[in-house]
Amino acid sequence: MVGVDFGTLSGRAVVVRVADGTELGTAVHPYEHGVITDTLPGGAERLAPETALQAPDDYREVLRRAVPEALAASGVPADRVIGVGCDFTACTVMPTTADGVPLCELPSLADRPHAWPKLWRHHAAQKEADEINRVAAERGEPWLPRYGGRISAEWEFAKALQVLREDPEVYERTERWIEGADWIVWQLCGRETRNICTAGYKGIHQDGRWPDRDFLAALDPRFTGFVEERLAHPLSQLGDRAGGLTARAAAWTGLPEGTPVAVGNVDAHVTAAAAGTTGTGQMLAIMGTSTCHVMNSDVLAEVPGMCGLALHGITPGMWGYEAGQSGVGDIFGWFADSYAPPAYHDEARERGVSVHDVLSARAAEAPVGAHGLVALDWQSGNRSVLVDHDLSGVIAGLTLATRPEEVYRALVEATAFGTRTIIDAFEAHGIPVETFTVAGGMVRNPFVLQVYADVLGRPLRVIASEQGPALGSAIHAAVAAGAYPDIHAASAAMGGIRDATVDPVPHRTAAYTDLYAVYTELHDHFGRGGTDALYRLRSLRGAALRG
Repeated sequence: MVGVDFGTLSGRAVVVRVADGTELGTAVHPYEHGVITDTLPGGAERLAPETALQAPDDYREVLRRAVPEALAASGVPADRVIGVGCDFTACTVMPTTADGVPLCELPSLADRPHAWPKLWRHHAAQKEADEINRVAAERGEPWLPRYGGRISAEWEFAKALQVLREDPEVYERTERWIEGADWIVWQLCGRETRNICTAGYKGIHQDGRWPDRDFLAALDPRFTGFVEERLAHPLSQLGDRAGGLTARAAAWTGLPEGTPVAVGNVDAHVTAAAAGTTGTGQMLAIMGTSTCHVMNSDVLAEVPGMCGLALHGITPGMWGYEAGQSGVGDIFGWFADSYAPPAYHDEARERGVSVHDVLSARAAEAPVGAHGLVALDWQSGNRSVLVDHDLSGVIAGLTLATRPEEVYRALVEATAFGTRTIIDAFEAHGIPVETFTVAGGMVRNPFVLQVYADVLGRPLRVIASEQGPALGSAIHAAVAAGAYPDIHAASAAMGGIRDATVDPVPHRTAAYTDLYAVYTELHDHFGRGGTDALYRLRSLRGAALRG
């Protein structure tokens, strides 16, 4: 099987054995354009604050480069591959023509920012998200509680409404408003499909319905036909076959034409199959640049501040819940790159390790609370449980004696406190979290994992594979190809966790309880109306940037 994971900065392909999920070959291809935040490729005009775009051909290049390289590294003949599966960051959404051509690839629209794919990290539609939430609450829309009471600026409708408001011509030229997960499958098999996962979590699709025309008209009369004209399409179950590789896609990948292609999926949700967390009460945190928390349950409940829930959204037949944190690895990277002193970089080079390793080793030496700091992990806004991307980060307790590793530790702890806030919210509303499993890039940092175990006061199970999303996509492809009857069976055979857990140290957990109380106080003060200082600061920043 071949699984392809389209991340924030790169795409990764993995070739795995169907019988047991053993990874036989891997390749990574960095996106040439990365995350487009300042100017469009070849352009000079600065993009608006909080813009995060990408170039669609970077995604195709992953198919042209990473898949053949992974296949070559595996030594597996191409004709032995029985299926391909893909996952994508979400909500990464793009406007296209009716036949799937991204609008930014039309010469007449190449210089228009709203013609380009909007990455999940595009937070410039907060105003539109606020309006959606206000109108939905006023009208008593039944789907709003399914999203914790607030639709995120990251999701499909807010981003589409922003396009309509700021560039009506691009909106009118948009014939399809489609998630990257579905678009890349379209590129592979030449057939448009829409997966039930992105529709449920990112597209406000609940109980077989989208928001109705009356609601859309209440937002903007020009938005009335958005669903039926640009979004609505029959939805496919996870693990279904979307089609077979076209001749063009076969030439890109080096795989045989007609090779089965699985329905697309979200990177976080597909990882549940790789981690063996397809049962109920098993929360999985995919910790990378951001963190997404996903969990199945047989109970339907409304959890304030969750990102959403969807029937069949993670595993067919179950209610799948999602929460998340918009910044985790991004926050650590921002601090290490921008604020670690030159001596720390020198030490990293001398030791042949990363600056993160240096900061982590120094931070781990101190007792809990010795830095006297508490931070709020909102440098990219808050996804759960406040669902507000106009919030920003806070570090409290700084003194002239504060060391860089102490700030780094406070930032790591802040993200762990954010996860604890999410778990507390689920359990307070009738969704017990019985086990906690971690996947993603952070599994390579033992310091981070230990902080999380200590803050949460529970053992951390760790996914066996470091290629969780790509492996999860391969597992779904195995189902689509008919190698297994369902995702549970494929997950049991091909996924799994490490034998050893990361266990909490009781005295550290007790000390973190006191710090968590301070975090919660600051969280509620800055995030629940105790002050509007963070909003005023953002407004002042915007005014200054606009000149």
